[in-house]
Amino acid sequence: MKFKRTSAGFAAFLLAMPTLLVSAETQNTAEDNAEAGEGTFDKKTEVVYATLDAAGDQKDLYVVNNFTVSNFGEITDYGDYTNVQNLTDLTPIEQQARQITLNAQEEEFYYQGNLENRALPWDFDISYSLDGEETDADSLIGQDGKLNIQIDSSKNADGEELFFNNYMVQITMTFDAEKFKNIEAPDGTIATAGKNRQVTFTVMPEKEESYTVSADVTDLEMEAIEIAAVPSSVSIDEPDTTEVKEEMTSLSDATAEVNNGVGELQSGIAELNNGTASLYDGSAQFQDGITQLSQNAGGLIEGSSSIQQALNQMSESVGAGVGDVDTSEFSELPGAFRQIAGGLDEVGTGLTNLSGSYEQAYHALDQAIAGMPEHHVSEEEIAALYESGADEATVNKLVESYQSSLAVKETYRQTQEAFAAVPGALSGSTGALGEMSGNLYSIADQLESGLAASNMDESLGQLQQGLATLAANYADFHSGLNEYTGGVSQLAGSYSELHSGLGGLTGGTDELENGAGELYSGTSELASATSELPDQLQEEIDAMLSEFDKSDFEPVSFVSEENENVESVQFVIKTDSLKKEDDETSEVEAEEEKSFWDRLMDLFN
Repeated sequence: MKFKRTSAGFAAFLLAMPTLLVSAETQNTAEDNAEAGEGTFDKKTEVVYATLDAAGDQKDLYVVNNFTVSNFGEITDYGDYTNVQNLTDLTPIEQQARQITLNAQEEEFYYQGNLENRALPWDFDISYSLDGEETDADSLIGQDGKLNIQIDSSKNADGEELFFNNYMVQITMTFDAEKFKNIEAPDGTIATAGKNRQVTFTVMPEKEESYTVSADVTDLEMEAIEIAAVPSSVSIDEPDTTEVKEEMTSLSDATAEVNNGVGELQSGIAELNNGTASLYDGSAQFQDGITQLSQNAGGLIEGSSSIQQALNQMSESVGAGVGDVDTSEFSELPGAFRQIAGGLDEVGTGLTNLSGSYEQAYHALDQAIAGMPEHHVSEEEIAALYESGADEATVNKLVESYQSSLAVKETYRQTQEAFAAVPGALSGSTGALGEMSGNLYSIADQLESGLAASNMDESLGQLQQGLATLAANYADFHSGLNEYTGGVSQLAGSYSELHSGLGGLTGGTDELENGAGELYSGTSELASATSELPDQLQEEIDAMLSEFDKSDFEPVSFVSEENENVESVQFVIKTDSLKKEDDETSEVEAEEEKSFWDRLMDLFN
């Protein structure tokens, strides 16, 4: 009985003790409030706690305010709280409308204020699909299949824009590794935390993002999605770009040199094109002369044959006797010889003019090709130019023009001997024609003088002998003339191919000049663009630093703009977890199974 009385008394004491303690504490704090003076604090922090449902819709919101007190006493704070609660001691907190009055007697003082109808700075839209079919979160619990979760983070039009523009948001999802396999998060970071896998996404200030997570799930249950938002106030140091700028400067200098080289190449190709055009014009004149000479060769041979027949007939007639000779035919011979000689002179004059035009065109071509730059560009340098980021089409034109210029110079080197031999051949042909013409003029003069001074009756023997000699010599001349005209005809036929080739060369050099002009325009643009690369790089870096460096951000209160000395505001947000109801029911039942004493002792634990 004594034990029972003692137990009953002890129980009564335990039941009464909290009331006594609270009464004493309340009385002391009431007296302290009556005597408290004005307090001060160095800084204030706010941690905003919010709960969302599994789809991301906002539910509850409260703020834990922390003051670092410098002088104990009465402190005033502001906020549209539905209710407030002292988290530091049992001192009551007075609330009149938006004004909160508290008596801070600790260096670190905490109180909680609940908010309603206050929007977060961000909207979070969370959607779920299982095996490709979208479904609500609660229906997923206990299911198996291919799970896909999409989280869209965007600006809340009703929220405070200042936090959206300056805060970095971190979204963390925790998955039981035994239930979730083959987790994929393309834009997230996957880490191991004990037997769980954590997927983390980061949303930068002023950004709206969409993230997805997929996994093979068995008997689906999922922990709450945790979201934290903190100021992105870490100062970003400007990177050292000295080496990169030096490389860009080298690239800029290289493209400038390439542009200058292409300019010289364009000038050389222009000169080459002018030279080939002149060469083609001279070749056309030469071809016309050769063709005309070839066309007239038949008449020349026919006339020479007539002369040879006439000489033979006259020689035979004189040998047969004076009475049978028609001396009137002798007077026609000098004119015929001079006519042939005149034709040969015209041909010689044409060849002389052709030789002059050819030498002028050949000289222009030789100077143009000699003036083309002989820069050697290695395969490594060409590869480096492709890798420099320059326009690929422009680089292709540059390489093609460079290779074409090398091909032109090599082709000319191989054929230069043939080009150089043409003036000599033309000069030799002109000399041969001149010699033949001179012989014909000499024969005509001698024949004419002989006819004027001779007594035909007394000199028939001498005349017959001279005619026989002339006929024999003319046969040799006629044979040589046959060979010459045959060579001219062959030359005319072959030269047409050469002239056609020169036409193709002229067209090619003209196209090459146009391509070089386009190439020079492209390299000029490239040189101009690369010359600004270092400055453009610095501008991009400055823009990036300006976008992400929020080190100049000054915190303000989430609750009220009247609050002062706010050092930081943080957001801690959680969604509902997806758990089976049996677990929650068992926890409630376990709580109900506790005895009165267990629950009473829990108050002191």
